[in-house]
Formats: sequence, C-alpha cells, structure tokens
Amino acid sequence: MHKIVALWAVPRSTSTAFEWMMRQRGDLDCLHEPFGEAWYQGANPLWPRWQPGDKITPGLTLESVWEDIRARAEAGPVFIKDFPHYISHMWDEEFLSHFTHAFLIRDPALTITSMYDRWPDFDSAEVGFPEQRALFDLLHALHGKAPPVIDSNDLLENPDGTVRAFCNAVGIPFMADALTWEPGADTAQYSWWDGGSFHANLRNSTGLRPQKRRYVELENAPERVRHVHRRMKPHYDRLHSYRIRAK
Repeated sequence: MHKIVALWAVPRSTSTAFEWMMRQRGDLDCLHEPFGEAWYQGANPLWPRWQPGDKITPGLTLESVWEDIRARAEAGPVFIKDFPHYISHMWDEEFLSHFTHAFLIRDPALTITSMYDRWPDFDSAEVGFPEQRALFDLLHALHGKAPPVIDSNDLLENPDGTVRAFCNAVGIPFMADALTWEPGADTAQYSWWDGGSFHANLRNSTGLRPQKRRYVELENAPERVRHVHRRMKPHYDRLHSYRIRAK
C-alpha cells in the first residue's frame, strides 16, 4: 500500500484551500472529506441535526469509504483532508497505522463565527476541536512524539515556509508551483456538500494568502456561540503549542 497522507482539520480552517494546493501537485490522489460525506449523508448519517427526509446516499458508509481509500492507496499515494470527529469511534492502533498524520488548526474565534454565519443552528458536535485534540494526543502517546501541526494563520502569512515544513514532516517533496493557481477553482466537482457553496473564497483565489473576513466578530456573536468558543479554545491552545515553526 502506498502512503496515505491525512490532514486532520476542523471546519472553516482553510483546509479546503490547503487541499486545493495539494491538488495542484499532480502526484497524489486527493480526496475531499470522504468520511464526512458518509457522516452527513451516508446510508446511516451520524450528524446530530439529521432529520428524516434529509438527503442520504444508499450504500455509502464509513466502512465503504475506508475500503475505497485503501483501494486507491494500492494504486498510488493518497492525500485526504478530513475531520476527526467523523470517525472517532474507528480509532484503533491498526486503523491509524495506515496514515501519515498531520493536523491543521485555526483559532476557534474564527472558525466558529464562520460556521455561525453559514449555519446559525450549528451543533457544537460539528465544530471538531475536542476530537482533533483527542486524536493528536492519542497519536502522540502511541508514537512517543507529536505529529506535525500547522496553524492556518502561519499558513496564510507564510505559505512557502509553512508548506515546506509540512512536506518535510510528512515525507513528500515540496513543489513551489503548487502554491499558486488560476482563479475560478471548480470546487463543485470535488465538494459533496451543497455544490461547494462554502468555498466561494477559494474560487476567487489565486493562492494561499490572507482573506478579508466578512463574518460577525466573536464579541458580537450570541452567547451560545461565545459559550462554544470558551469550550473549544483550550483544545486549540493545546495543539497550537506544538505547531510547526517555519524557518
């Protein structure tokens, strides 16, 4: 089996832009949140806001997704971007041994307000920070060293140095040409959710760089949102203390 590089992120963390950069390389079979599709709209959806009558995909399960990823890895190296909370019940040493793990984090003051903008009724089980930290801590304990962590702010402020450090950490060559692309990214062909409407900024982008925020600031958000932030911040802080420092 070839290498499966897994970037474990949280929603609204610039992870799809990172994935788009990885697609520019051309040497990896890149998958967009494959476990998430099954979690949200598979045959047995697990997301807490699912209601009878919501979209489901017959035959799509977390187990079938994993079978597909393994089949792809038999043919060549694979990159997946996904969120740990989709598969927290699947973590065991054998399953985790198939991946080269890395983590992408972002300040929850930014991710949670962005989720609130798109999903005012979001459930705290969808924000992903506790599971991201739990997986990080588990891998740290299993391997005796911390898996690589990159912070979205570092990525956007210093894409060259941060991506170089990421590539070195996961054992793939750095490709400078992948850091820029033509605008008009066709995210709909990869995104299984809502035709890719969450990725408007990516479609207008030409590379990894800071984007102007258009969301409510945390101090102006409802108390429910601020409460979720207070719960999630310690998990982010834990991983932030291990983040890669680009040279």
